[in-house]
Amino acid sequence: MNVIFAGTPEFAAVALAALHDAGFHIPLVLTQPDRPAGRGMQLQASPVKQYALAHGMPVAQPVSLRLDGKYPDVAREAHELLQRTPHDVMVVAAYGLILPRSVLDIPTQGCINIHASLLPRWRGAAPIHRAIEAGDAESGVTIMQMEEGLDTGPMLLMESLPIAPDDTTGALHDKLAALGGRLIVEALRKLERGELAATPQPEGANYAAKISKEEAALDFTQPAEVLARKVRAFNPFPGAVADFNGTPVKFWRAEAMPGSGAPGSVLCASAADGVQVACASGVLKVTELQKPGGKRLAAGEFLKGFPLADGAFR
Repeated sequence: MNVIFAGTPEFAAVALAALHDAGFHIPLVLTQPDRPAGRGMQLQASPVKQYALAHGMPVAQPVSLRLDGKYPDVAREAHELLQRTPHDVMVVAAYGLILPRSVLDIPTQGCINIHASLLPRWRGAAPIHRAIEAGDAESGVTIMQMEEGLDTGPMLLMESLPIAPDDTTGALHDKLAALGGRLIVEALRKLERGELAATPQPEGANYAAKISKEEAALDFTQPAEVLARKVRAFNPFPGAVADFNGTPVKFWRAEAMPGSGAPGSVLCASAADGVQVACASGVLKVTELQKPGGKRLAAGEFLKGFPLADGAFR
């Protein structure tokens, strides 16, 4: 089976590697254009592009696929490339570009998406973050047939996994990426045998809006349990942050515990007990922090250079 692959970040690169390792022929890889990254803001290839080039796969990086959009000439060239590239199906994973109907109709077996949630829960851009933030007990991967709506297509395969109490978005991402790679291989094997059945999504969808940096600011008038979930959900991006006497401090690891005090007040700050901050209900125990320009440090090391005396978090 010939498979065109479209994806950009590490989540997608894991799926691309799984397809390659399983022996599928990949005549073309689509990924987002190189972006400036790092302190020097040098152009950097996406993880998908890096993997594709390392394994001799042709790569295309159109800025748009919409013939009626801002870059119609680029989109037309991309359409022509897809039409002349022999393939049976397109696999899409966190690509980052909208696929218009004119693209969805090109592959003979359509376009199949790898989505990191148990659809119809958490359609949209940030399903892993939102599942942790909401306190979901489980997450998973849905393989679905793509249509023009946002993650609305019929489901082809689905598998769940539990969200561990200490899972961050980064940790859960890696688990789901591995699961997605395994499921897409299984799905294409079933497609080859004519055994891949589609099931319409049930009612009750909700949406995982894109994460903004503004959401990362912690509000200690909320319960400690809510803030502990936010710390996990915003690790590694954008990093939960609280203001201490005018200095933003990032919280990377935290848990809720019993206790009380004025919201934002530091009840304890030690290597043994972490940094304990009172919330509307309960206490947030922070065990890994970071000051501006510094490294992520365990509480004891952090407190050597930033003692958190005579102040409160806002």
